[in-house]
Amino acid sequence: MQIDVNWFEYLPWVIMLPLVTAIFCFMVKHIWVLRTVSLFSAIVLVIYTCAIAYAVTMLETRQFTYELGGWASPLGIGLVLTPLSAVLIAMTAIVALAISFYASGYFSYQQIERRFWSLWWLLLTSLFGIFMASDIFNIYVMLELMGLSAVGLISLQKGIETLKAAYQYLLVGLFGSLLYLLGVALLYREYAVLDINLLTDMMTNSALSQFALLFITLGLLLKTALFPLHFWLPAAHSSAPAPVSAALSGIVVKATYFLLFQFWFVIMAPVITYSATVFMGLLGMLAVIWGSWQAFRSRRLKLLVAYSTVAQLGYLFILFPLYFSSPELAKPAMLYFVIAHAFAKSAMFMAVGSIQKIAGFDDIHKLSGISAALPVSTFTFAIASASLIGLPPSGGFIAKWLILSSAISADLWAWIVVILVGGLLSAAYLFKVLNQFFTTSNSQFVVNSVRGADFRTYAALALALLTIALGLNALWLFDALNPDVILRKGI
Repeated sequence: MQIDVNWFEYLPWVIMLPLVTAIFCFMVKHIWVLRTVSLFSAIVLVIYTCAIAYAVTMLETRQFTYELGGWASPLGIGLVLTPLSAVLIAMTAIVALAISFYASGYFSYQQIERRFWSLWWLLLTSLFGIFMASDIFNIYVMLELMGLSAVGLISLQKGIETLKAAYQYLLVGLFGSLLYLLGVALLYREYAVLDINLLTDMMTNSALSQFALLFITLGLLLKTALFPLHFWLPAAHSSAPAPVSAALSGIVVKATYFLLFQFWFVIMAPVITYSATVFMGLLGMLAVIWGSWQAFRSRRLKLLVAYSTVAQLGYLFILFPLYFSSPELAKPAMLYFVIAHAFAKSAMFMAVGSIQKIAGFDDIHKLSGISAALPVSTFTFAIASASLIGLPPSGGFIAKWLILSSAISADLWAWIVVILVGGLLSAAYLFKVLNQFFTTSNSQFVVNSVRGADFRTYAALALALLTIALGLNALWLFDALNPDVILRKGI
Protein backbone atom coordinates (compact mmCIF):
# COMPACT_ATOMS: atom_id res chain seq x y z
CA MET A 1 0.00 0.00 0.00
CA GLN A 2 1.43 3.38 -1.04
CA ILE A 3 0.88 6.54 0.99
CA ASP A 4 0.90 9.97 -0.61
CA VAL A 5 3.61 11.97 1.18
CA ASN A 6 1.49 15.10 0.80
CA TRP A 7 -0.66 13.57 3.52
CA PHE A 8 2.14 14.56 5.95
CA GLU A 9 2.11 18.25 5.02
CA TYR A 10 0.43 19.13 8.34
CA LEU A 11 3.12 17.39 10.39
CA PRO A 12 4.38 20.66 12.04
CA TRP A 13 0.94 21.05 13.61
CA VAL A 14 1.71 18.13 15.90
CA ILE A 15 3.96 20.68 17.63
CA MET A 16 2.11 23.85 16.69
CA LEU A 17 -1.35 22.77 17.91
CA PRO A 18 -0.27 22.25 21.54
CA LEU A 19 1.80 25.44 21.39
CA VAL A 20 -1.14 27.49 20.07
CA THR A 21 -3.41 25.86 22.65
CA ALA A 22 -0.95 26.79 25.41
CA ILE A 23 -0.95 30.44 24.31
CA PHE A 24 -4.75 30.43 24.08
CA CYS A 25 -5.06 28.92 27.59
CA PHE A 26 -2.72 31.59 28.93
CA MET A 27 -4.86 34.39 27.51
CA VAL A 28 -8.37 33.06 28.21
CA LYS A 29 -9.74 33.04 31.76
CA HIS A 30 -13.11 31.29 31.40
CA ILE A 31 -12.61 27.82 32.82
CA TRP A 32 -15.22 26.05 30.65
CA VAL A 33 -13.68 27.50 27.50
CA LEU A 34 -10.27 26.25 28.60
CA ARG A 35 -11.58 22.75 29.21
CA THR A 36 -13.51 22.61 25.95
CA VAL A 37 -10.63 23.86 23.81
CA SER A 38 -8.14 21.58 25.59
CA LEU A 39 -10.26 18.48 25.14
CA PHE A 40 -10.92 19.35 21.50
CA SER A 41 -7.18 19.83 20.84
CA ALA A 42 -6.39 16.55 22.61
CA ILE A 43 -8.94 14.66 20.51
CA VAL A 44 -7.59 16.16 17.28
CA LEU A 45 -4.05 15.18 18.28
CA VAL A 46 -5.06 11.58 18.98
CA ILE A 47 -6.81 11.25 15.63
CA TYR A 48 -3.98 12.79 13.61
CA THR A 49 -1.05 11.15 15.45
CA CYS A 50 -2.64 7.70 15.25
CA ALA A 51 -3.25 8.26 11.54
CA ILE A 52 0.33 9.28 10.80
CA ALA A 53 1.65 6.44 12.99
CA TYR A 54 -0.17 4.04 10.70
CA ALA A 55 0.77 5.91 7.53
CA VAL A 56 4.50 6.10 8.24
CA THR A 57 4.67 2.30 8.56
CA MET A 58 3.33 2.11 4.99
CA LEU A 59 6.15 4.23 3.54
CA GLU A 60 8.79 2.29 1.63
CA THR A 61 11.54 4.40 3.21
CA ARG A 62 10.07 3.85 6.71
CA GLN A 63 10.87 7.50 7.40
CA PHE A 64 9.46 10.91 6.55
CA THR A 65 11.38 14.18 6.82
CA TYR A 66 9.71 17.59 6.84
CA GLU A 67 11.95 20.60 6.07
CA LEU A 68 10.62 23.79 7.63
CA GLY A 69 10.67 26.64 5.11
CA GLY A 70 12.17 24.35 2.49
CA TRP A 71 15.65 24.62 4.04
CA ALA A 72 17.45 21.28 4.06
CA SER A 73 19.93 20.17 6.71
CA PRO A 74 22.43 21.18 7.92
CA LEU A 75 21.19 24.78 7.52
CA GLY A 76 17.48 24.25 8.05
CA ILE A 77 15.32 22.91 10.83
CA GLY A 78 13.61 19.63 10.09
CA LEU A 79 11.19 17.17 11.61
CA VAL A 80 11.77 13.43 11.30
CA LEU A 81 9.08 10.81 11.67
CA THR A 82 9.93 7.10 11.91
CA PRO A 83 7.76 4.16 12.97
CA LEU A 84 9.20 4.27 16.49
CA SER A 85 8.85 8.03 16.99
CA ALA A 86 5.39 7.99 15.39
CA VAL A 87 4.15 5.30 17.78
CA LEU A 88 5.58 7.17 20.77
CA ILE A 89 3.89 10.36 19.57
CA ALA A 90 0.57 8.54 19.27
CA MET A 91 1.11 7.01 22.72
CA THR A 92 1.77 10.47 24.17
CA ALA A 93 -1.35 11.88 22.54
CA ILE A 94 -3.53 9.06 23.91
CA VAL A 95 -2.20 9.50 27.44
CA ALA A 96 -2.56 13.28 27.09
CA LEU A 97 -6.24 12.92 26.16
CA ALA A 98 -6.93 10.76 29.21
CA ILE A 99 -5.06 13.15 31.51
CA SER A 100 -6.82 16.18 29.98
CA PHE A 101 -10.22 14.60 30.65
CA TYR A 102 -9.13 13.65 34.17
CA ALA A 103 -7.79 17.13 34.93
CA SER A 104 -11.06 18.84 33.95
CA GLY A 105 -12.51 19.78 37.30
CA TYR A 106 -9.83 17.96 39.31
CA PHE A 107 -8.41 21.10 40.88
CA SER A 108 -10.28 22.69 43.78
CA TYR A 109 -9.54 26.25 42.68
CA GLN A 110 -10.15 27.58 39.19
CA GLN A 111 -7.08 29.83 39.38
CA ILE A 112 -4.86 26.77 39.78
CA GLU A 113 -6.62 24.97 36.93
CA ARG A 114 -6.13 27.97 34.62
CA ARG A 115 -2.39 27.85 35.29
CA PHE A 116 -2.39 24.09 34.75
CA TRP A 117 -3.75 24.17 31.20
CA SER A 118 -1.17 26.56 29.74
CA LEU A 119 1.73 24.71 31.40
CA TRP A 120 0.26 21.34 30.42
CA TRP A 121 0.17 22.22 26.73
CA LEU A 122 3.71 23.63 26.86
CA LEU A 123 4.84 20.29 28.30
CA LEU A 124 3.15 18.42 25.44
CA THR A 125 4.75 20.80 22.92
CA SER A 126 8.19 19.88 24.24
CA LEU A 127 7.47 16.13 24.22
CA PHE A 128 6.29 16.11 20.61
CA GLY A 129 9.29 18.26 19.69
CA ILE A 130 11.71 15.80 21.30
CA PHE A 131 10.23 12.84 19.44
CA MET A 132 10.41 14.57 16.04
CA ALA A 133 13.55 16.75 16.30
CA SER A 134 16.07 16.13 13.54
CA ASP A 135 19.05 17.82 15.19
CA ILE A 136 20.54 17.53 18.66
CA PHE A 137 20.51 21.25 19.53
CA ASN A 138 16.75 21.57 19.00
CA ILE A 139 16.44 18.60 21.35
CA TYR A 140 18.19 20.72 23.99
CA VAL A 141 15.67 23.54 23.46
CA MET A 142 12.80 21.11 23.91
CA LEU A 143 14.42 19.58 27.00
CA GLU A 144 14.57 23.03 28.59
CA LEU A 145 10.94 23.71 27.74
CA MET A 146 9.96 20.33 29.14
CA GLY A 147 11.86 20.91 32.39
CA LEU A 148 10.54 24.40 33.05
CA SER A 149 6.93 23.52 32.30
CA ALA A 150 7.20 20.39 34.50
CA VAL A 151 8.51 22.47 37.39
CA GLY A 152 5.56 24.85 37.04
CA LEU A 153 3.14 21.92 37.03
CA ILE A 154 4.67 20.33 40.13
CA SER A 155 4.49 23.60 42.08
CA LEU A 156 0.73 23.97 41.44
CA GLN A 157 0.12 21.98 44.62
CA LYS A 158 0.36 24.07 47.80
CA GLY A 159 2.73 23.23 50.62
CA ILE A 160 6.36 23.54 51.58
CA GLU A 161 7.16 19.95 50.61
CA THR A 162 5.80 20.53 47.12
CA LEU A 163 7.89 23.68 46.68
CA LYS A 164 11.00 21.83 47.86
CA ALA A 165 10.31 19.01 45.40
CA ALA A 166 9.76 21.49 42.55
CA TYR A 167 12.96 23.39 43.41
CA GLN A 168 14.96 20.16 43.48
CA TYR A 169 13.45 19.12 40.16
CA LEU A 170 14.41 22.51 38.72
CA LEU A 171 18.04 22.28 39.82
CA VAL A 172 18.43 18.68 38.66
CA GLY A 173 16.77 19.47 35.33
CA LEU A 174 18.95 22.51 34.67
CA PHE A 175 22.13 20.62 35.57
CA GLY A 176 21.12 17.72 33.34
CA SER A 177 20.41 20.07 30.45
CA LEU A 178 23.79 21.76 30.87
CA LEU A 179 25.56 18.40 30.78
CA TYR A 180 23.63 17.50 27.64
CA LEU A 181 24.53 20.87 26.06
CA LEU A 182 28.21 20.34 26.86
CA GLY A 183 28.07 17.01 25.04
CA VAL A 184 26.39 18.69 22.06
CA ALA A 185 29.16 21.32 21.99
CA LEU A 186 31.83 18.62 21.93
CA LEU A 187 30.11 16.85 19.05
CA TYR A 188 29.83 20.09 17.10
CA ARG A 189 33.51 20.75 17.75
CA GLU A 190 34.40 17.31 16.38
CA TYR A 191 32.01 17.04 13.40
CA ALA A 192 30.73 20.60 12.75
CA VAL A 193 27.14 19.33 12.24
CA LEU A 194 24.12 18.92 14.49
CA ASP A 195 21.81 16.97 12.20
CA ILE A 196 21.13 13.46 13.52
CA ASN A 197 21.48 11.67 10.17
CA LEU A 198 24.72 13.48 9.32
CA LEU A 199 26.16 12.75 12.76
CA THR A 200 25.26 9.09 12.42
CA ASP A 201 27.10 8.86 9.11
CA MET A 202 30.19 10.71 10.38
CA MET A 203 30.49 9.20 13.88
CA THR A 204 33.83 7.65 14.88
CA ASN A 205 35.13 6.24 18.15
CA SER A 206 37.31 9.23 19.01
CA ALA A 207 38.21 10.50 22.48
CA LEU A 208 36.10 13.61 22.00
CA SER A 209 33.12 11.50 20.97
CA GLN A 210 33.53 9.37 24.10
CA PHE A 211 33.52 12.43 26.34
CA ALA A 212 30.50 13.81 24.48
CA LEU A 213 28.60 10.56 25.02
CA LEU A 214 29.56 10.60 28.71
CA PHE A 215 28.16 14.11 29.27
CA ILE A 216 25.03 13.47 27.21
CA THR A 217 24.40 10.20 29.06
CA LEU A 218 24.84 11.76 32.51
CA GLY A 219 22.54 14.64 31.62
CA LEU A 220 19.80 12.40 30.29
CA LEU A 221 20.17 9.87 33.12
CA LEU A 222 19.53 12.66 35.61
CA LYS A 223 16.30 13.51 33.81
CA THR A 224 15.31 9.86 33.43
CA ALA A 225 16.01 9.18 37.13
CA LEU A 226 17.96 5.94 36.80
CA PHE A 227 19.38 4.67 40.10
CA PRO A 228 21.36 6.21 41.82
CA LEU A 229 20.35 9.49 40.11
CA HIS A 230 16.71 8.92 41.06
CA PHE A 231 16.81 10.93 44.30
CA TRP A 232 14.54 13.68 43.00
CA LEU A 233 11.82 11.48 41.47
CA PRO A 234 9.89 10.12 44.50
CA ALA A 235 9.38 13.57 46.02
CA ALA A 236 8.49 15.23 42.71
CA HIS A 237 6.08 12.55 41.50
CA SER A 238 4.39 12.02 44.86
CA SER A 239 4.04 15.74 45.70
CA ALA A 240 2.63 16.84 42.35
CA PRO A 241 -1.11 16.89 41.57
CA ALA A 242 -2.38 13.53 40.28
CA PRO A 243 -2.66 14.60 36.60
CA VAL A 244 0.91 15.90 36.73
CA SER A 245 2.21 12.76 38.45
CA ALA A 246 0.55 10.67 35.74
CA ALA A 247 2.27 12.70 33.02
CA LEU A 248 5.69 12.71 34.68
CA SER A 249 5.76 8.94 35.27
CA GLY A 250 3.82 7.95 32.17
CA ILE A 251 5.32 9.98 29.35
CA VAL A 252 7.97 12.53 30.44
CA VAL A 253 10.61 10.00 31.51
CA LYS A 254 9.94 8.09 28.27
CA ALA A 255 11.10 11.06 26.22
CA THR A 256 14.53 11.18 27.86
CA TYR A 257 14.84 7.39 27.68
CA PHE A 258 14.04 7.59 23.95
CA LEU A 259 16.91 10.05 23.55
CA LEU A 260 19.31 7.82 25.51
CA PHE A 261 18.42 4.80 23.39
CA GLN A 262 18.81 6.89 20.24
CA PHE A 263 22.26 8.20 21.19
CA TRP A 264 23.58 4.83 22.35
CA PHE A 265 22.37 2.56 19.59
CA VAL A 266 21.86 4.84 16.60
CA ILE A 267 23.72 8.16 16.57
CA MET A 268 26.85 7.12 18.51
CA ALA A 269 26.77 3.37 18.02
CA PRO A 270 30.50 3.15 17.04
CA VAL A 271 31.42 4.52 20.48
CA ILE A 272 29.44 1.93 22.45
CA THR A 273 31.11 -1.13 23.97
CA TYR A 274 29.53 -4.22 25.50
CA SER A 275 31.04 -3.43 28.91
CA ALA A 276 29.34 -0.02 28.84
CA THR A 277 25.96 -1.62 28.15
CA VAL A 278 26.57 -4.11 30.99
CA PHE A 279 27.25 -1.20 33.36
CA MET A 280 23.95 0.39 32.37
CA GLY A 281 22.26 -2.96 32.86
CA LEU A 282 23.72 -3.24 36.36
CA LEU A 283 22.32 0.18 37.22
CA GLY A 284 18.98 -1.00 35.89
CA MET A 285 19.21 -4.12 38.05
CA LEU A 286 19.90 -2.02 41.15
CA ALA A 287 17.00 0.25 40.23
CA VAL A 288 14.63 -2.74 40.08
CA ILE A 289 15.75 -4.04 43.50
CA TRP A 290 16.05 -0.71 45.31
CA GLY A 291 12.90 0.84 43.87
CA SER A 292 10.85 -2.27 44.66
CA TRP A 293 12.16 -2.43 48.22
CA GLN A 294 11.39 1.25 48.84
CA ALA A 295 7.93 0.80 47.33
CA PHE A 296 7.29 -2.14 49.66
CA ARG A 297 8.32 -0.04 52.68
CA SER A 298 6.24 3.01 51.71
CA ARG A 299 3.29 3.90 53.89
CA ARG A 300 1.82 6.44 51.48
CA LEU A 301 0.12 5.06 48.39
CA LYS A 302 1.31 7.82 46.08
CA LEU A 303 4.91 7.45 47.27
CA LEU A 304 4.68 3.70 46.66
CA VAL A 305 3.62 4.31 43.06
CA ALA A 306 6.46 6.84 42.64
CA TYR A 307 9.08 4.33 43.85
CA SER A 308 7.49 1.78 41.53
CA THR A 309 8.45 4.07 38.65
CA VAL A 310 12.09 3.93 39.78
CA ALA A 311 11.91 0.13 39.75
CA GLN A 312 10.11 -0.18 36.42
CA LEU A 313 12.57 2.16 34.69
CA GLY A 314 15.29 -0.30 35.64
CA TYR A 315 13.88 -2.87 33.19
CA LEU A 316 14.40 -0.44 30.32
CA PHE A 317 18.10 -0.23 31.12
CA ILE A 318 18.45 -3.99 31.57
CA LEU A 319 17.57 -4.00 27.88
CA PHE A 320 20.85 -2.21 27.01
CA PRO A 321 23.13 -5.29 27.24
CA LEU A 322 20.33 -7.47 25.88
CA TYR A 323 20.01 -5.23 22.84
CA PHE A 324 23.77 -5.39 22.28
CA SER A 325 23.62 -9.22 22.32
CA SER A 326 20.18 -9.94 20.85
CA PRO A 327 18.68 -6.86 19.15
CA GLU A 328 15.92 -8.71 17.28
CA LEU A 329 14.04 -9.48 20.50
CA ALA A 330 15.20 -6.50 22.54
CA LYS A 331 13.76 -3.96 20.06
CA PRO A 332 10.10 -4.97 20.36
CA ALA A 333 10.57 -5.63 24.09
CA MET A 334 11.67 -2.03 24.59
CA LEU A 335 8.77 -0.67 22.59
CA TYR A 336 6.18 -2.84 24.33
CA PHE A 337 7.52 -2.01 27.76
CA VAL A 338 7.50 1.75 27.10
CA ILE A 339 3.90 1.74 25.86
CA ALA A 340 2.54 -0.67 28.47
CA HIS A 341 4.24 1.20 31.30
CA ALA A 342 3.02 4.57 30.03
CA PHE A 343 -0.61 3.42 30.00
CA ALA A 344 -0.44 1.46 33.27
CA LYS A 345 1.49 4.00 35.34
CA SER A 346 -0.60 6.96 34.14
CA ALA A 347 -3.78 5.04 34.95
CA MET A 348 -2.43 4.06 38.37
CA PHE A 349 -1.50 7.61 39.37
CA MET A 350 -4.91 8.91 38.29
CA ALA A 351 -6.69 6.15 40.24
CA VAL A 352 -4.60 6.94 43.31
CA GLY A 353 -5.35 10.64 42.83
CA SER A 354 -9.09 9.93 42.90
CA ILE A 355 -8.73 7.83 46.04
CA GLN A 356 -6.68 10.51 47.76
CA LYS A 357 -9.00 13.32 46.70
CA ILE A 358 -12.21 11.60 47.80
CA ALA A 359 -10.95 9.84 50.94
CA GLY A 360 -8.81 12.82 51.97
CA PHE A 361 -5.61 10.81 52.54
CA ASP A 362 -3.45 8.11 50.96
CA ASP A 363 -2.19 6.24 54.03
CA ILE A 364 -2.22 2.62 52.86
CA HIS A 365 -3.16 1.22 56.26
CA LYS A 366 -6.24 3.43 56.46
CA LEU A 367 -7.62 2.31 53.08
CA SER A 368 -8.99 -1.05 54.16
CA GLY A 369 -12.26 -1.86 52.43
CA ILE A 370 -12.21 1.16 50.16
CA SER A 371 -13.05 -1.00 47.12
CA ALA A 372 -16.68 -1.05 48.27
CA ALA A 373 -16.87 2.74 48.03
CA LEU A 374 -14.59 3.33 45.03
CA PRO A 375 -14.92 0.27 42.76
CA VAL A 376 -13.78 2.04 39.57
CA SER A 377 -10.60 3.43 41.14
CA THR A 378 -9.66 0.15 42.79
CA PHE A 379 -10.46 -1.86 39.65
CA THR A 380 -8.28 0.51 37.62
CA PHE A 381 -5.45 0.15 40.13
CA ALA A 382 -5.79 -3.64 39.97
CA ILE A 383 -5.59 -3.79 36.16
CA ALA A 384 -2.60 -1.42 36.08
CA SER A 385 -0.92 -3.53 38.79
CA ALA A 386 -1.36 -6.67 36.69
CA SER A 387 0.47 -5.02 33.81
CA LEU A 388 3.31 -3.72 36.01
CA ILE A 389 3.76 -7.15 37.57
CA GLY A 390 3.65 -8.76 34.13
CA LEU A 391 0.56 -10.91 34.43
CA PRO A 392 -1.22 -12.14 31.28
CA PRO A 393 -2.96 -10.99 29.17
CA SER A 394 -1.57 -7.48 29.74
CA GLY A 395 0.91 -5.57 27.63
CA GLY A 396 3.33 -5.73 30.55
CA PHE A 397 3.29 -9.53 30.28
CA ILE A 398 4.21 -9.36 26.58
CA ALA A 399 7.01 -6.87 27.33
CA LYS A 400 8.56 -8.91 30.13
CA TRP A 401 8.19 -12.14 28.16
CA LEU A 402 10.12 -10.53 25.32
CA ILE A 403 12.80 -9.33 27.75
CA LEU A 404 13.13 -12.85 29.15
CA SER A 405 13.25 -14.35 25.66
CA SER A 406 15.98 -11.89 24.71
CA ALA A 407 18.04 -12.82 27.78
CA ILE A 408 17.56 -16.55 27.18
CA SER A 409 18.58 -16.31 23.53
CA ALA A 410 21.76 -14.44 24.55
CA ASP A 411 22.49 -16.90 27.43
CA LEU A 412 22.50 -14.01 29.92
CA TRP A 413 21.09 -15.94 32.88
CA ALA A 414 21.97 -13.33 35.49
CA TRP A 415 19.55 -10.92 33.89
CA ILE A 416 16.85 -13.60 33.83
CA VAL A 417 17.13 -13.96 37.61
CA VAL A 418 16.85 -10.19 38.08
CA ILE A 419 13.79 -9.98 35.84
CA LEU A 420 12.04 -12.81 37.70
CA VAL A 421 12.94 -11.41 41.12
CA GLY A 422 11.77 -7.97 40.03
CA GLY A 423 8.40 -9.41 39.04
CA LEU A 424 8.04 -11.08 42.43
CA LEU A 425 8.94 -7.86 44.24
CA SER A 426 6.41 -5.94 42.15
CA ALA A 427 3.76 -8.49 43.10
CA ALA A 428 4.73 -8.16 46.78
CA TYR A 429 4.21 -4.41 47.12
CA LEU A 430 1.23 -4.16 44.76
CA PHE A 431 -0.64 -7.12 46.27
CA LYS A 432 -0.02 -5.55 49.66
CA VAL A 433 -2.04 -2.54 48.50
CA LEU A 434 -4.74 -4.62 46.82
CA ASN A 435 -5.10 -6.69 49.97
CA GLN A 436 -5.87 -3.48 51.88
CA PHE A 437 -8.35 -2.36 49.23
CA PHE A 438 -10.36 -5.56 49.30
CA THR A 439 -10.06 -6.39 53.01
CA THR A 440 -13.09 -5.58 55.15
CA SER A 441 -12.22 -2.72 57.46
CA ASN A 442 -12.73 -3.04 61.20
CA SER A 443 -14.00 0.51 61.10
CA GLN A 444 -16.54 2.09 58.78
CA PHE A 445 -14.58 5.35 58.73
CA VAL A 446 -13.28 5.02 55.19
CA VAL A 447 -16.48 3.75 53.59
CA ASN A 448 -18.66 6.33 55.30
CA SER A 449 -16.32 9.25 54.61
CA VAL A 450 -16.15 8.95 50.83
CA ARG A 451 -18.75 10.60 48.63
CA GLY A 452 -19.03 8.21 45.71
CA ALA A 453 -16.91 7.40 42.68
CA ASP A 454 -15.09 10.14 40.78
CA PHE A 455 -16.34 10.12 37.17
CA ARG A 456 -12.93 11.29 35.95
CA THR A 457 -11.48 7.93 36.95
CA TYR A 458 -13.08 6.44 33.85
CA ALA A 459 -10.27 8.10 31.87
CA ALA A 460 -7.79 6.14 33.98
CA LEU A 461 -9.84 2.98 33.50
CA ALA A 462 -9.68 3.44 29.71
CA LEU A 463 -5.87 3.60 29.85
CA ALA A 464 -5.72 0.54 32.08
CA LEU A 465 -7.91 -1.40 29.65
CA LEU A 466 -5.57 -0.37 26.83
CA THR A 467 -2.81 -2.33 28.55
CA ILE A 468 -5.02 -5.42 28.23
CA ALA A 469 -5.71 -4.57 24.58
CA LEU A 470 -1.93 -4.40 23.98
CA GLY A 471 -1.54 -7.90 25.34
CA LEU A 472 -4.40 -9.31 23.29
CA ASN A 473 -3.22 -7.67 20.04
CA ALA A 474 0.51 -8.23 20.23
CA LEU A 475 0.91 -9.64 16.72
CA TRP A 476 -0.93 -6.70 15.19
CA LEU A 477 1.55 -4.22 16.66
CA PHE A 478 4.49 -6.38 15.56
CA ASP A 479 3.22 -6.44 11.99
CA ALA A 480 2.46 -2.72 11.95
CA LEU A 481 5.93 -1.71 13.12
CA ASN A 482 8.06 -4.41 11.50
CA PRO A 483 10.61 -4.54 14.32
CA ASP A 484 13.36 -5.83 12.00
CA VAL A 485 13.78 -2.32 10.63
CA ILE A 486 12.18 -0.07 13.22
CA LEU A 487 15.49 0.97 14.81
CA ARG A 488 17.31 1.66 11.61
CA LYS A 489 19.66 4.54 10.97
CA GLY A 490 18.08 7.95 11.30
CA ILE A 491 15.52 6.92 13.91
